[in-house]
Amino acid sequence: MPVHMEPRDVSADLENFNSVLIASCPVCQPMCLAMQHDSPFIEFFKRGLKTGAFEDYIQSIRKPLEQRGIRTGAYAIHIPTPMMCLWTKWQRNRLLKRAREYEAVLVLGCDSATYTAQEVLKNTDCQVIQGMNMIGTTNATLKFRFPMTFNLDMHRALQTGGAHKHKATLE
Repeated sequence: MPVHMEPRDVSADLENFNSVLIASCPVCQPMCLAMQHDSPFIEFFKRGLKTGAFEDYIQSIRKPLEQRGIRTGAYAIHIPTPMMCLWTKWQRNRLLKRAREYEAVLVLGCDSATYTAQEVLKNTDCQVIQGMNMIGTTNATLKFRFPMTFNLDMHRALQTGGAHKHKATLE
């Protein structure tokens, strides 16, 4: 069940910091951005497991910040549990260690991922900012193209509670 999200304009939220760590969840957000940009979700031989549209989005955040003299970093974990909302204690401790070098952490993830970062960083001075708006869930079809390229055709973004029951009829 991929969560459907859309990017927020966070430029005003980040303007007063000298350093920002971008913590991202490499599952739902890349899927959503790939569908929104009609680009591949995974091009294994070109980018490995990274999604081009998502990596470009991260760079579109970092570049203007760095041009203004703000130090940036990017942080994600792909294994054993890539989703921030399900990170292990070890993964959470790694985020805590890395985030101590920054004034703010921009979370590119769902509400649960943002909560994870807030819980991990609650005893620090690091500010947590959510970078994505959570809309609901996405229904899509995964398509494989040779060689090792995966695309997603989105059928519908369902707002929370937006699924409809189908009535079974007996004839």
